[in-house]
Amino acid sequence: MDDRSGELIVVGCGTVVPEPDRGASAYFVSLGGSQVMFDCGPGAVQGLTRLGLPWGGISDLVITHFHPDHVGALPGLFFALKHGLKHPREEQLTIWGPKGTVSFFRRMSAAFGDFIIRPDFDMEIHELEPAGKGVLSGGAQLRAHKTPHTKESLAYRLDSEDGTFGYTGDSGPTDTLGPFMSKVDVLLCECSLRDEETNCNHLSPTSVATVANAAQPGKLILTHVYPHLRLGADVVSLVAAAGYDGCVELAEEGLRATLTNT
Repeated sequence: MDDRSGELIVVGCGTVVPEPDRGASAYFVSLGGSQVMFDCGPGAVQGLTRLGLPWGGISDLVITHFHPDHVGALPGLFFALKHGLKHPREEQLTIWGPKGTVSFFRRMSAAFGDFIIRPDFDMEIHELEPAGKGVLSGGAQLRAHKTPHTKESLAYRLDSEDGTFGYTGDSGPTDTLGPFMSKVDVLLCECSLRDEETNCNHLSPTSVATVANAAQPGKLILTHVYPHLRLGADVVSLVAAAGYDGCVELAEEGLRATLTNT
């Protein structure tokens, strides 16, 4: 990988359905001097370790929404950051999420212990409104966009001189998501259901093709695919048949994709 490039590593790409070969949503992005974790679903901490990723050095944690398959490993991550490192963490951890993130962390702390809200290192929590933005610890710009999934759910894009990245989180069909993700190097896009099962809060191959045609990413990576769709059909071919002719790949644990500054 070029020194001026970033990278996405898929840590977990599954859904609420437990599967032996994939954890739930968790994605590690190295970009612009930041080590970013997008969502932290069940299996994420073990997945980070299995892939040799620096779980103890995550600089920013970005949360799309509060469903357990996207946040279920957070207590374990914070417990590991307190008790599992050889040396105490000194770097600040910055958490980004939708409205309600502060309250969510307080409720986790009440259930599991103060180590979540008062860890032995500096921590900041920023709640982003739809269309909100912030600057990550390494300098990359984070932008948020509302998605039709839950009342608080957000999609995100990262922009840096070293590359660009977009993540839909969970989202139903919307005309605004594709333009928001315009020209990102890698678009990580949910593709949960068959077209005939499509609803207002998840995407299917046809609605993914619509998003991708509007965004025109360098590479489209399909994730959060329910097993009955993934094991019953060639999902990449379904997106192509729906009218998208760009580069498409199906997410697997350990998949790496370069975010380039070219």
